Amino acid sequence: MATLTVPAQVPSVAEDCEQLRKAFSGWGTNEELIISILAHRNAAQRKSIRQTYAQTYEEDLLKALDKELTNDFERLVMLWTLDPAERDAYLANEATKRWTSSNQVLVEIACARSPHDLILARQAYHARFKKSLEEDVAHHTTGDFRKLLVPLVSSYRYEGDEVNMTLAKTEAKILHENISKKAYSDEDLIRILATRSKAQINATLNHYKDEFGKDIDEDLEADPKDEFLSILRATVKCLTYPEKYFENVLRSAINKQGTDEGALTRVVVTRAEVDLKIINDAYYKRNSVPLDRAIAKDTRGDYEKMLLALIGHGDA
Repeated sequence: MATLTVPAQVPSVAEDCEQLRKAFSGWGTNEELIISILAHRNAAQRKSIRQTYAQTYEEDLLKALDKELTNDFERLVMLWTLDPAERDAYLANEATKRWTSSNQVLVEIACARSPHDLILARQAYHARFKKSLEEDVAHHTTGDFRKLLVPLVSSYRYEGDEVNMTLAKTEAKILHENISKKAYSDEDLIRILATRSKAQINATLNHYKDEFGKDIDEDLEADPKDEFLSILRATVKCLTYPEKYFENVLRSAINKQGTDEGALTRVVVTRAEVDLKIINDAYYKRNSVPLDRAIAKDTRGDYEKMLLALIGHGDA
């Protein structure tokens, strides 16, 4: 369930563009006007605004925003204004350039999106950066990370609900055998996680728990400091319980000493039109604090206002 709120009567695209142009005019930028428009338009509406703005004023809206805004607020508005596939391509490109154990963006894009969304992100990557996402991931990663991440971002999974229970039992055993041997980068283990449908993986992991008495997550926590195991756990969570994965990302971003604005921004902009309401509920259940209150406590100014609008706590 999305948290994005769109007015019952949306102004015309031309009117939105005119108001945005006004927000950029004069002595100071009218940030509240920008928030009132862009934070309450869906992806299709934002795309139309960008196209019409460019045709009307012969300027890319993103360039206009870049000139007018700064810091975390600028990044939040820019990422939100991008088409979802463009945004994923941009985030993935950033991730390939500065891969760290805490930067699991590639796993999120490969596993928490639908197979169709991943295809669109790969096409957008190709169009924007003149090379393939797979090519950059292969170039910027090594060893076990490359063995896992290249097939993940290259995958085109079956999206249906059909499940082969015999296969689930067989592959649960394969997963357990390899994890027991600490063969975490085994070809079969990676093949299962990188190619099977989400429904099939859920069936396999349910059988894993029934047969071997533990969630696979627990067995993958053998060494909490192992960066590759951390990526494997993220892969499993994004494929099976993305709302729990993103709740954890938000909790880490907000509760740590000093807010991780990069992670907070990323989760809000990529999930506001998907399942942020479910993530919001999971956050409250886990932390006994509403997400909007946690965000308001840790952020300030226009950045805070835009975040709150996107999670459904701003005026539409």
